[in-house]
Amino acid sequence: MHLGAMRVVAVVPAHNEQDRIVATLVGLYRQRHVPDRIVVVADNCTDLTAALAERCGAEVFVPVDNQDKAGALNQALLGLLDTLGEDDLLLVQDADTVLNPGFVACAVDALAEDEGVGAVGGIFFGEEGGGLLGLLQRMEYERYALEVHRKGNKAVVLTGTGTGFRARVLREVRAARRAGVLGGGDGHYSLASLTEDDEITKAVKTLGYRTVSPDACWLVTEMMPTLPKLWHQRMRWQRGALENLRDYGLNRVTLPCFGQQLMLGVGALALLLFLTFTVLMLASHGWQGFSPFWSAITLLFVLERTLTVRKAGRRAVLLALPLVPELLYDVLRQLVFVKSLIDLTLRRQERWVATRRPSGRRTESSCTENPSVPARLAAGAPGSPPPAAASPRSPPSAWSWRRPL
Repeated sequence: MHLGAMRVVAVVPAHNEQDRIVATLVGLYRQRHVPDRIVVVADNCTDLTAALAERCGAEVFVPVDNQDKAGALNQALLGLLDTLGEDDLLLVQDADTVLNPGFVACAVDALAEDEGVGAVGGIFFGEEGGGLLGLLQRMEYERYALEVHRKGNKAVVLTGTGTGFRARVLREVRAARRAGVLGGGDGHYSLASLTEDDEITKAVKTLGYRTVSPDACWLVTEMMPTLPKLWHQRMRWQRGALENLRDYGLNRVTLPCFGQQLMLGVGALALLLFLTFTVLMLASHGWQGFSPFWSAITLLFVLERTLTVRKAGRRAVLLALPLVPELLYDVLRQLVFVKSLIDLTLRRQERWVATRRPSGRRTESSCTENPSVPARLAAGAPGSPPPAAASPRSPPSAWSWRRPL
C-alpha cells in the first residue's frame, strides 16, 4: 500500500485529564505524519478535558451510559471505523501519554511494509519526576524496552499508552466476538477484561496477525506517584493478565504468556527461599565472611543491573549499584503476583481503580499559549482552533524525550 494513501485517525480516551490533555494533543500535532483526524473520547469527564480538547482543534466524542475505558472506545470506534479503508491506521493513545514525533510515521511504515502485521504497539518510557519510586519505575520500563528490542521487536502487549491498528483488523476482532470465536462481548474491545490492551493483543494474534513494536515507536507516559497507586495499577495489570490467560486457555498464542507467568511464580518462590535461607544461616552460624565464588556472582549481577539501565541516566545506574532498592521493588512486584493468584483462585472480585495523580498547580496558560504547541495551532493556520480563553491548569511543562534504542 502506498504510504500517502493510508489515512490515520487518532483516538484518545480520557477521563478527567485536563492537566495532561493539551500535552498529549501537542504531541499528536507535532508528528511528522500528523493524523488526519484526532478524536478525544471524553468519558464521564467532570473537568475541562473536553473544552480544552476542542480548543486545541480535536473532535470530542462523549460516550453514553458508559462505565469503563473499553466501553467508551467501543462506542467511539463504531462510527470511526466506517470512515476508514481496510488498511488505514487507527491509533489509540492514552491521554496521559506523549508520543515521540516519529511515532505515527514509524507505525504507518510498519503496516505498509508487511501485510501480516495487524497492529503496532508502542515502547513506553517513564516521565521524569516522582522521586525514588518514579526512578524505579523508569528503570523497569528501560529494561522492558531493551527486552522488546532483544526479542526482535515483537510486541509483548499492544499497550494502551499508544498502539496503531490496521482498520480491518479491528473489524475482524469485532466480527469474531459477535460470532463467538472471541469472548468479551460484541465490541472491538473486551468488556470482560481488566486489561483491555492485553486482551486485544491476544485477540489480534488469535486471528493470525503479528504484532510489532519498532524501536522508533516510543513514547513517554505517566508514572505512579505513590505506593498505593502503584499497587492498584499493578494489581489490575497482573490480575487482568491472569484472567485473560484463563479465558483464552493454553494455545500457540498464550503459551509464551503462560511461560512468563510461570517464571514469575518461580521468581517469587526463589526470592522467598533465598531470604529464608539467608536468615536461617545468619541466625545459626553468624556471618561467615566473603566467599570469592558468591562475590563474583554478585558482581556479575550488579554489572547486568547497571548496564541495562545506563540509558536511563546516571541516577539510575547509581541506584542499581547497591541492589537493595531494586530488590525491595521486586518484592513488591512478587507480592502483586502472589496476591493476584490468590484472589483469582478464591474468585475475589477485582475492579478498575483510577490512578490519577493530584491536580497540578493553578496557572494561566492555554492550548494556544503553550510554547510547545505547533505553529499551525498558535498562528491560526487553516484547521487550527480559535483563540482560547485561559485554562485553569497547564500541561506538564517538560517531557523527557527519549532516544530509541
